[in-house]
Amino acid sequence: MIPPRRNHPPAWRARHRPGLWTRPASRRTVRRYCGARQVNHGLEQRLTEGIQEMSVTPDIIMDIRNIARNGSKVERKIAEVFLSDLHFACSASIAVLADKAGVSEPSITRLCRALNCTGLRDFKLRLAQALAIGEFYLVPPPPSTNSPEERIAAAVCDAAIETIVAVRKDVSMGTIMTAGERLSKARQVYIYGSGGISSLGAIELQNRLFRFSIPAIAHIDGQMQQMTAAVADPDTVTIGISLSGSAPAAVAATEIARRYGARTISIAPGKSPLAQASEINVVFEPREYDNVKKPASVRYGLMAIVDLIAMATIEYLDDASIERMRRVRLTLSELKGRNRYWPLGD
Repeated sequence: MIPPRRNHPPAWRARHRPGLWTRPASRRTVRRYCGARQVNHGLEQRLTEGIQEMSVTPDIIMDIRNIARNGSKVERKIAEVFLSDLHFACSASIAVLADKAGVSEPSITRLCRALNCTGLRDFKLRLAQALAIGEFYLVPPPPSTNSPEERIAAAVCDAAIETIVAVRKDVSMGTIMTAGERLSKARQVYIYGSGGISSLGAIELQNRLFRFSIPAIAHIDGQMQQMTAAVADPDTVTIGISLSGSAPAAVAATEIARRYGARTISIAPGKSPLAQASEINVVFEPREYDNVKKPASVRYGLMAIVDLIAMATIEYLDDASIERMRRVRLTLSELKGRNRYWPLGD
């Protein structure tokens, strides 16, 4: 067992006691302990930049629920008061909360610390943040007089129509046509999408472009996105899709591809990191509604933009692309019948 010492050098502490490593060492300190001439560059970078770990967003509401089920008698009383009115818990003073729960004020503080908060003030801040993000999921919707069948059909279909109408109103067709022209001249197209809806859009755009004999590949893995971007060249076009516009892998891949001369397109909110990293951005501002039971209708808006880009692309291609689509239909005719109006390969 290594005896605890406070005068261990930074290189030793980072290797044997990483939990105590609270701040990056200076480059001078690193070179002093690693050797000025024969420096382990991996260790030097690790010490200089600090040890960065992935952060997990704490779910304080779930933690309160767990205490309400499994905590001590006093803890359960306080947790039940919190859960009975979360907004009240965010605004009430410690004296009011203690009086309502029938406990002492120090008990309130101890419970807050059990929730990994420094005190009641920190607890209120974290709870307010959790409510701001997920309040729709905590408050039941108002009762409806419509039947379930009517309510479901209206929620799904009406929201889909409103989303597509919003795209029709807001989209810049000049930008769509510019993107289509770039794609029609590309030797290789890489499409980047992360997450449920963006990855769906990436795969669908690949499905639209390959039938025009445009070599298009969709990548939904972050490392593959960056690796393919690293082999891009001026004949390559990349398309990054992100509903938030801040997907780290898509942003990084776009920046890498642009560094090597590729033409970069994005579908993202305006002024987002992905929009700023690309040359051409098709602005898409997702709109969602407060019905948490309904699947996100923003998917239909993204599919509409994908179809707009596909149609804009074929406008710049010659008749050979139409011939290739004929071949696809002929190839699948034995599987799908000879109905001329059947969707092409869908």
